[in-house]
Amino acid sequence: MHLAVLDAATLNDDLDLSLLEEFGTVHRYELTRTPEELAAHSAGCDVLILNKVKVNPFTFPNTGSVRLICVTATGVDNIDVAYCRSRGIAVCNVVGYSTDSVAQLTIAMALSLANRLPTYKRYVDRGTYTKSGMPNHLNPPFHELRGKTWGILGYGNIGARVAAVAEALGCRVLVCKRTPLPDREVVDVDTLCEQSDILSIHVPLTEETRGIISYDRLTRMKQDAILINVARGAVTDEQAVAEAVLNHRLGGLGVDVYSTEPLPLEHPFQDILGLDNVCLTPHMAWGAYEARVRCLEEVAKNIRTFLAGERRNRVD
Repeated sequence: MHLAVLDAATLNDDLDLSLLEEFGTVHRYELTRTPEELAAHSAGCDVLILNKVKVNPFTFPNTGSVRLICVTATGVDNIDVAYCRSRGIAVCNVVGYSTDSVAQLTIAMALSLANRLPTYKRYVDRGTYTKSGMPNHLNPPFHELRGKTWGILGYGNIGARVAAVAEALGCRVLVCKRTPLPDREVVDVDTLCEQSDILSIHVPLTEETRGIISYDRLTRMKQDAILINVARGAVTDEQAVAEAVLNHRLGGLGVDVYSTEPLPLEHPFQDILGLDNVCLTPHMAWGAYEARVRCLEEVAKNIRTFLAGERRNRVD
């Protein structure tokens, strides 16, 4: 059997792919960018392992011998699942592997922005502290999180983990989700925006969630609120988010995901790069080393189960 890892670079070169060799010959490609490359890299392969490669009738009109696509992520918005089903191709994702990694970055962003760490770090790095003659420096003021309201938009594994940490920090936790929870205060999205001091986003990208943090909802947020998006870029109106930062209608912004990746030169966030109250990272929240190891192990389990004629993590 032949397997192709189509965008190994997204998994980083410190990850050992030899785990996959139990299934057959592994063909490694750092990136697969075009339909022509997808056709060439998948030729003669039974299993495709991919992260960001788009699979649909336009990018992959001739699916050839492919029987299984394994996505090294939870979200499958890059895959036309109905198309794969029509071509007899099974599609598997991985679930829960990155919960701790994404939650950790969410908390790190919130703490950094709430404590104004970039500003204070620069004060020391540039020698201003040394020259000041003062033993301490407390401008700009920062505030404790205890007693603040942390809003969680999307309460899956990651949202629940962030909520637990927020609660441990002494925050009141609000949750926006479709169904009630016995142990959480559940509100609608507008109330979440209005009451949150920190609002972190953990929803998948669907037609319902696309643009859910809109211009109107941004205007409902507190002027000093911190907004963190570690879900998908398109769940926010990115132009409106950038304008909210520039017009001082947001206290802080942490973003790890973008509607177009990597961040293009024409993206509205280019106008807020370098601001002390903005923390932009390169879609790395999911990728702690341990999380990537778990991800690859999950992929191997998915392949093993498929070959046994059983279903595991199937989304088709």
